[in-house]
Amino acid sequence: MRIVIAEDDALLREGLALLLRAEGLQVVATAGDPAEFLTAVDEHKPDVAIVDVRMPPTHTDEGIVAAGEARRRLPGLAVLVLSAYVEQAFATELLAEGAGKLGYLLKERVGRVEEFLTALHRVAGGGTAIDPEVVGQLLARSRPDTALSRLTPRESEVLSLMAEGLGNTAIAERLVVTEGAVHKNIRSIFAKLDLIPTDRVDRRVIAVLRYLEDTQRR
Repeated sequence: MRIVIAEDDALLREGLALLLRAEGLQVVATAGDPAEFLTAVDEHKPDVAIVDVRMPPTHTDEGIVAAGEARRRLPGLAVLVLSAYVEQAFATELLAEGAGKLGYLLKERVGRVEEFLTALHRVAGGGTAIDPEVVGQLLARSRPDTALSRLTPRESEVLSLMAEGLGNTAIAERLVVTEGAVHKNIRSIFAKLDLIPTDRVDRRVIAVLRYLEDTQRR
């Protein structure tokens, strides 16, 4: 796995590089600003880019913009976005670029090495990884009078785990229930949200997040 890291905090940038190299992964370049990052993408053609949301010069959405441009320049590039805070608009904007090979994690998750690496490999493998804290806040902010209010507590749990990128087997293991029970809950969720169910996890996640985004724009 060839990786480019875009992070303006030198300490975090080098720490990430050391961590990944220690795990046997190939960090081909690191960058401290969007321009340097895009140059590295053009030169090294990485498999995965780890990108900070807030980068110079304004420290607002430069990382998101650069990530979108990198995916346009290198179709199929997996992108794992890191942020110090839950930034809902940026998360949904990035995911709207296309299903699969996308992740959004809080920087604090990097310290939980196993979780971070699991998310990285999931994104590199074509899946989607959304930080549980991001999912929790998205669900918490949704209006109580939306279709989400139709869900049972168990369905809400399953929805959260779906949005994290988990498949049916993983959800069953997390909730200590059968896969049949998970499948039944998922069918009910899609029916209540007027969404067409699909076996592809990344499409399920995008559908859920787009729905949540729509409810908050009303």
